[in-house]
Amino acid sequence: MEQDRSYFKAICKISRAFGTTHNLEELLDLIVDSAIETMQVKAARLFLYEEEQEEFIPVAQRGLSDKYVRRGLTHPSTIIPVLVEDGFLYSQNAVTDDRLSGHEAKKAEGIVSILVVPVKVRGKLIGGLSLFAGERRDFSEDEIEFATAIAEQGGMAIANSQLIERVMENSNMFLDLAVNINSSLDVKKILHILTADVADSMNVKASSILLVDEKNKSLEYVASYGLSEKYLRRGQLSIDPSVEETLAGNVVRVRDMSADPRVSFKKEKQNEGIVSILSIPVKTKEKVIGVLRLYTGAPREFSDEETTMVTAVAQLGGLAIRNASMYLLLEKNMKHLQEDIWSHRSWF
Repeated sequence: MEQDRSYFKAICKISRAFGTTHNLEELLDLIVDSAIETMQVKAARLFLYEEEQEEFIPVAQRGLSDKYVRRGLTHPSTIIPVLVEDGFLYSQNAVTDDRLSGHEAKKAEGIVSILVVPVKVRGKLIGGLSLFAGERRDFSEDEIEFATAIAEQGGMAIANSQLIERVMENSNMFLDLAVNINSSLDVKKILHILTADVADSMNVKASSILLVDEKNKSLEYVASYGLSEKYLRRGQLSIDPSVEETLAGNVVRVRDMSADPRVSFKKEKQNEGIVSILSIPVKTKEKVIGVLRLYTGAPREFSDEETTMVTAVAQLGGLAIRNASMYLLLEKNMKHLQEDIWSHRSWF
């Protein structure tokens, strides 16, 4: 009963902090400190999982030496599948557990038992909370449940912070693009800025804009970011089913290009490290003239919110192309008008 009261107090303390502090670092430190104090463990580490680079990024930790952090941690490829499959990773003796690495570093650090629980946002695993005990420890179901609960609070704090940051970044991105479109008629420059901005904002490996060559029934790159020259010059790009579907006005999500029959140039994409693709129509008025594509290096499910944002960026790309086209048309018409006036100068 006393332990239950400690769990309740810790969760209440963290919940109150949500309403009183806007400092994410302080909140995450509080979660780690509460985990150590309530669970009576040697150390704790809250981390995010960077899927593209397949690495853990620490956001808060206590009780671990720099030497251990450099040499004693286990690779995500071992931890993540267990968290996904079992809901937690528990090792009673981390020094001899074959699933874990850095045995000597763990021994030198005085670590015996380890518990890792997932940090999730909307059901998606984004990281974990690791607890390190200095003696052999059997974590009870209640302890695992408590650790998971405060890890979820950490996930909510991170998600809220990321949402605010993303809104600000997206607002700045759309403002910059709007300013560039209004102030420049260099459409290639604008589209190169667009591909870089959307790739950074969406945290993807690469992006590109391809326009349709209706005469040759092929595609041409007009802007790209993060793609190698070898990949860009792999040959004439035919309109494959995934692009054809996009040109019909549909959003196309490809989670694994190697298993999707709609995708061509699979070997080249594999060599480039491309796994998932999001393909969005680029329009001028109601006509689809090309596609905006995002590429990731790890399997990714693009959410409806993300798709809506990228669609808005694609609309701006279409607007930039339309503005430049209209300017060239007006310039051509003005030239013809001047030539006509000059040829009929005798009338004046």
